[in-house]
Amino acid sequence: MDRRSFIKRAGLGGAAAATTLAAPAIAQSSPKVTWRLASSFPKSLSETIFGGALSLSKYVSEVTDGNFQIQVFAAGEIVPALQVADAVSAGTIESAHTVCYYFWGKDPTWALGSAVPFSLNARGINAWHYHGGGIDLFNEFLGTQGLVGFPCGNTGVQMGGWFRKEIKTVADLQGLKYRVGGFAGKVLEQLGVIPQQLAGGDIYPALERGAIDGAEFVGPYDDEKLGFYKVAPYYYYPGWWEGGPTVHTLFNKGKFDELPPQYQSVLKVAAQAADANMLQAYDWLNASAIKRLVGAGAQLKPFSPEILSACFDAANKVYAGIEASNPTFKKIWDSIKAFRGEYYLNAQIAEYNYDTFMMIQQRGGKL
Repeated sequence: MDRRSFIKRAGLGGAAAATTLAAPAIAQSSPKVTWRLASSFPKSLSETIFGGALSLSKYVSEVTDGNFQIQVFAAGEIVPALQVADAVSAGTIESAHTVCYYFWGKDPTWALGSAVPFSLNARGINAWHYHGGGIDLFNEFLGTQGLVGFPCGNTGVQMGGWFRKEIKTVADLQGLKYRVGGFAGKVLEQLGVIPQQLAGGDIYPALERGAIDGAEFVGPYDDEKLGFYKVAPYYYYPGWWEGGPTVHTLFNKGKFDELPPQYQSVLKVAAQAADANMLQAYDWLNASAIKRLVGAGAQLKPFSPEILSACFDAANKVYAGIEASNPTFKKIWDSIKAFRGEYYLNAQIAEYNYDTFMMIQQRGGKL
């Protein structure tokens, strides 16, 4: 073999080797997988809550060099918004993006993975999920439903919702037909409210027709998108039933267990990335949305201390009843409560005082 021929062949071999090495290592041993994901949220909220599923899909595809594809469908496109968990459990679809308190009627334990009244805020619930064993505890429960789930978004503390009339006292809650997610409705029932559970896309027409007297959904940006301020002017805060609601991605347990270990890890990491991204998006977008809503006529109103105290007492009464008859609920709720006490002890020191000082500067026009 002459020198020129050797160099040419070596060069081709080197190029081929370089091409092989250039491909991501994970892609070389990764099978082609295509899953469908049904969201409980409308496409109009693609920058926020619906966008969590889009982020998950994007991250998974990028990390696997396109070998693992998750096709995202909005609420109602293939599965009704409030039936996505059942569809995943049955294996009709592989995954869903939803808030687990939608399914509390089957078992109140569902709600503990997302948000319950007077629980933790977003930072607190994430600390519990990722460092307090919350993900594992909730997956023990989800496993009995044929599911695996991971946090995949958080809205931060929500608003208390939109009302046609002012809510000044506990008496004003009597007979109120109110759309509320999760089993917060069970707490509000103790105070005379008639709770209604509706998917996000169904709230506006119900308010417009007068079928309901008020509704909560998420917060300024999403509520503005859905136009609630046009039909119910009084905007109350805080949403004490959703201090830091976790949005989950649920997977069919059989399908998840069949995945290669690296794909399972990719799903976990991608979900955590989407979890953080959603909360950051809300923090960014709500800041300007609340100003636009007030400019459009929304009247901001705080729930009175009387109402908050009555709701807190009613919530504890409901919890006591459930704990007495549901050991799974009690196990998880006990874990959350134990951390809740420590979390708010710490939060009132540096965080609270720093934020309070900065808020005073903002009100003084110094920021």
